[in-house]
Amino acid sequence: MDERSALRLLAADLPDAGDDAAVVDGLVITTDMLHDSTDFPAGTTRYTAGWRAVAASLSDVAAMGADATAAVAAYGAPSLDEMELRDFVTGAREVCESVGADYVGGDLDIHDEFTVATTALGETDTPLRRAGASPGDVVCVTGALGRSAAALRAFEADDDERANDLFRFAPRVGAGVALRPYATAMMDSSDGLARSLHQLAEASDCGFAVEWDRLPVHDAVTEYAADAADEREMAAAFGEDFELVFTLPADAVGAARSALSVPLTVLGDVTDGGVVADGDPLRDEGYTHADD
Repeated sequence: MDERSALRLLAADLPDAGDDAAVVDGLVITTDMLHDSTDFPAGTTRYTAGWRAVAASLSDVAAMGADATAAVAAYGAPSLDEMELRDFVTGAREVCESVGADYVGGDLDIHDEFTVATTALGETDTPLRRAGASPGDVVCVTGALGRSAAALRAFEADDDERANDLFRFAPRVGAGVALRPYATAMMDSSDGLARSLHQLAEASDCGFAVEWDRLPVHDAVTEYAADAADEREMAAAFGEDFELVFTLPADAVGAARSALSVPLTVLGDVTDGGVVADGDPLRDEGYTHADD
């Protein structure tokens, strides 16, 4: 079964799961696992791997509207190479510093495949959940989409310097905190915009009507997309962008936009049911773990 099927299977035993992170007495905690064969294309530096692995967990903290405080990582590889270790820790430490958090260590082990398990911590007494959107709200996204899809194309073209730069995304922790007074529901777009909309719709028992011409596409996508259809696919369905997808009352858009230091794009409206783009059903597609 894939990851989503496994999560549904476990939902009855884990009723507090289902958001981007868990919250226990104001402590936000989340964990992720990344593998060389599925998450780090050939050409990914250990610095980028350290940055990206920890950033993925920090993005979950951001999606809860929490302040990030710390992160750790368990690092496994076929051998413990000094330069690779130093580069990984430097990347992990610097992405933490970029959001005001501390990288405080972790664990090391020998493993047949380079694998990283990261945990990030944050704090908030008023977490944002995936449930909470209602008709009358609008649905929005931070930043631009398709960055990671463009990075993969750059890796495939052996443009490793460009690819690594694109792979090191900025976790939207500051944006998540700034949106806390305004957003009604939120998650990150790690599984792709299309899938995120379906996940928010399921959690909030609502629907969405979005418009394709509002889609904020990262500049790098146009460098690698074959045509307009490919560009849309890269931006809406590939995933791994780690932007924030959220809803808020229509009359709060101006205030929320003023509170952010990154772009805010209104994609469309919250509806009673169904997820559509330009009036047509939007397929539930995106990044899927363990797709077998």
